[in-house]
Amino acid sequence: MISTLLLSALLSQSYFVEPGGPVTEELLVDLVDGTSDEARADLEQKIGHRLVLNSIHSADEQFYLTQVAQLEVREILAILNQDPRVEHAEPNFYFSIPDNEDPTPSPPTPPAPGDTKPNDPLYPSQWSFKMIDVESAWQKSQGQGVVVAVIDTGVAFEDYKRFRRVEDLSGTEFVTGYDFIHDTDHPNDDHGHGTHVAGTIAQTTNNKVGVAGIAPKAKIMPLKVLSASGSGTAGDIADAIRFAADEGAQVINMSLGGGMRSQIMESAVAYARKKGVVVICAAGNGSRGKVEFPAAYPGAFAVSSVGPSGKLAYYSSWGKELAIAAPGGDKQEGGDQGAILQNTIEPNRVAATNLYLAFQGTSMATPHVAGVAALIMGTGVTNPDQVEAVLKSSAVPHGTEAWDERYGYGVLHAGRAVELASAMNSGWFRFFAAIFAMVAMLIRWRDKLPFKALTGAAVIIAGAGVPFVSALGGPFQMLGQPLPSWDLYLFGAGGHGSLVVMSVLPMLALSVALLHFRNLRGLLIGLSVGWAIHLGASAYGMPADILGVPGMAGWLDRLWLLVNAGALMFLASLIARVSAKR
Repeated sequence: MISTLLLSALLSQSYFVEPGGPVTEELLVDLVDGTSDEARADLEQKIGHRLVLNSIHSADEQFYLTQVAQLEVREILAILNQDPRVEHAEPNFYFSIPDNEDPTPSPPTPPAPGDTKPNDPLYPSQWSFKMIDVESAWQKSQGQGVVVAVIDTGVAFEDYKRFRRVEDLSGTEFVTGYDFIHDTDHPNDDHGHGTHVAGTIAQTTNNKVGVAGIAPKAKIMPLKVLSASGSGTAGDIADAIRFAADEGAQVINMSLGGGMRSQIMESAVAYARKKGVVVICAAGNGSRGKVEFPAAYPGAFAVSSVGPSGKLAYYSSWGKELAIAAPGGDKQEGGDQGAILQNTIEPNRVAATNLYLAFQGTSMATPHVAGVAALIMGTGVTNPDQVEAVLKSSAVPHGTEAWDERYGYGVLHAGRAVELASAMNSGWFRFFAAIFAMVAMLIRWRDKLPFKALTGAAVIIAGAGVPFVSALGGPFQMLGQPLPSWDLYLFGAGGHGSLVVMSVLPMLALSVALLHFRNLRGLLIGLSVGWAIHLGASAYGMPADILGVPGMAGWLDRLWLLVNAGALMFLASLIARVSAKR
């Protein structure tokens, strides 16, 4: 967990500095979106200082920095925060990594060769994976296509200049990220913390190398906001959060935080959450009953840490905002073997690709939760409210209370989470609805349908899939899902639930192409009715979040689904009439 290096007493506008800590004289200024260049220039003249974009990605969000003298801070902040063109203005604080997450300098002794599943040789040393029962989860999901943004020190993900991709990320897929420290498109890790975090989420698995990752088929978006010394600014972190939300991340992992509340970071978390991103944050390593920021912000999912026995780690923070606990290691309890092992680098050895180091901290607990969130999304449950509900509902309670301030709703359990998510998405409701629709359709249109058995099968396959087939895993998992949900396997979770797929358009196009084939009309009717059932069921309760529909899983999504379900039923009726006449 990354703790605050600098704090500012905002009421008095004075600073105190820990030994060796620099005082920032930067102010972070968030202007109202759409502020014109002329208005910004007028504001610059008003305060007597230039406003410079925090990064090349800050223009849309209107994130600016301005350098001021220490004695001017109070006066300029007052001017800025009273100006209607300014949403927020505050000091740009620095952050750093605490001592108790230092890595163990050498990995645990490799186990004797044997038949392990997966076949990664150090996998038996990953006690945390056994604790959360990740092997059961892998039978149904490996996080395929889910994009997880790692906002940290970067990731050792590419061979570029002096940097190298670490060996056990060789098969992990990465999407475009950014280095907010150096303002480049190469967010390489020069510390090791971010690579370790990314490994827990999506280390290449079953490749006979090193260790495993929780969601090995997820994609990592590396975002560097912390330097080689482990320090960074609130401005860069907020900028990275918005970048992740805008560029398609579905999960954000922030193994960082501090004691100072930043309105600009809080707004960034709210922005990401509104865009449908699950924002998972470390509660802190303060050994106290206070969840640190950004984990304490509304919309964040706060994670505390437990050791190998499931007991709260000695360093872990806790508090009223806590959502869940997860394995983060505890060397006091289990020695070096009690920490979390992953492939990473060291600050002075960025080109060494074969280091396996054991870290401990809420920083390590958080990516366990982010990885399981990716597994949940890999089943097709992508609404962030539902993902968070699954994480909480499936957690193993600690004690008799449903929630407590140290463990939240309990300790993370991947197996139970994926089982619950699969049940939510398995379509038993759709299955019985499809059976009912099939019987009703065969009775109503019995004289109009060629190949009635094919028509009935089409209703079930399109509307519900065959839920019990999913239990077979592997390729059978797709057959257990409704036909419109096959986009999850074709395009990944990032392309699941698109505006086109969740509409009448695919069946309309198919019907236009095949209507002249008389023997296929029953199939078209069945697929149209089944597609309508799927859309109608997706509008039931908490609606699916449709990509391309404004807002997040709201009334517009429900309206879209219901209108298109009705259009599909009308299409089926038209085809039946045509079939009866010819």
